[in-house]
Amino acid sequence: MQEIFLGRQPILDRNQNLIAYELLFRSGFTADAGVTDDISASASVIVNAYAELGLANVLGKQRGFINVNAELLMSDMIRLLPRNQVVLELLETITITDEVVQRCGELRSLGYQLALDDVIEITGPIKRLLSLVNVVKIDLLQTSAQALPQLISFLKSRSVLLLAEKVESLEQAQHCMALGFDLFQGYHFARPQIISGKRADTSHLGLLRLLGLVMSDAETADIEQELKHYPTLTFNLVRMVNSAASGLPHKIGSLKQVIVVLGRKQLQRWVQLLLYTAGRTDSQMMNALMQTAATRGKLMELIAIVERPHDKQYHERAFMTGILSLLDTLLGMPLPEIVTQISLADEVKLALLSRQGNLGRLLLLLEKKERNDIEAVSATLAEMGFMGMGELITAELDAIRWSNGLNEARH
Repeated sequence: MQEIFLGRQPILDRNQNLIAYELLFRSGFTADAGVTDDISASASVIVNAYAELGLANVLGKQRGFINVNAELLMSDMIRLLPRNQVVLELLETITITDEVVQRCGELRSLGYQLALDDVIEITGPIKRLLSLVNVVKIDLLQTSAQALPQLISFLKSRSVLLLAEKVESLEQAQHCMALGFDLFQGYHFARPQIISGKRADTSHLGLLRLLGLVMSDAETADIEQELKHYPTLTFNLVRMVNSAASGLPHKIGSLKQVIVVLGRKQLQRWVQLLLYTAGRTDSQMMNALMQTAATRGKLMELIAIVERPHDKQYHERAFMTGILSLLDTLLGMPLPEIVTQISLADEVKLALLSRQGNLGRLLLLLEKKERNDIEAVSATLAEMGFMGMGELITAELDAIRWSNGLNEARH
């Protein structure tokens, strides 16, 4: 069976809500993109990826931006891609001919959304496509700071969304926000550990205390009393517990029922997840930070199950390590300070603070995977000896599907 590697980079709106992903396909175990100038390679990578992985599993309810070269754009195979879930991202290597313009018009009339990739200036050929595309992606690294305002001003007069790509820093993000960009993509957003400057509010600190009570086997009455201090979080907890994602057969309404029926382990997981949603309004989507943390936790658990099938405590510690690994970014507090407020197993502490031990190695593996360092991932898997790349990809898709289910449960 051919193994397929899939990467995805978040695309956020002005409120840092996750609204789409750019899907990055790879052929084999290299960091090179699977979509090439060769029509056979381009089509086979994309079509096989959709057939094998399933868009719903990868994207949830978000759209996916897909790089499309000239050959694939003009081929009938493009119609295999579901128009309600993809944005066809036209590569800058495409020569814009009459045939290309006509083809884009046909695809637009069929309901497909189109994006122009790596725009750095408005040329005559690009002007021909502006009435047909939905999104224009501006390459910040290749566009001069002097030319950017004029470029934005011209495009603002057109009915297109402006996407700033390759946003590398907080300063760049703020500058692009001021210029009027609608969408944002880049390492500043895609690598959650770079997001900084958030102060722990009362809801976060309350959840840390609550998590400490749950993990120290405190009395149910004490946990219930702590929950009562935070009505909004209590509402969110009851709503999430009552969702389909929790797997409970009956709706429950009281705090005591939540604690008793759900059980300490499941309650602990929901509190850990709520740490990533505290302070956000009900109308907002789950942000990229929570998505990454939830996927990390589940993926670490799935890997731990393969490593030690019968050690349920190890599985729980693996989940906990992954889900808590981004708390320093979320709370704007050093991890050593955070772990003092909750009772953690020594193995989990070691993994979080120094990436050591078995769980530390698993966490490092996930971080390498998120950076698309395929060589390092392959080497780590070979060293571990109990899982191959194909199994890791399958587990990652299962973890993504699970985290997408959490997102749906919140709405």
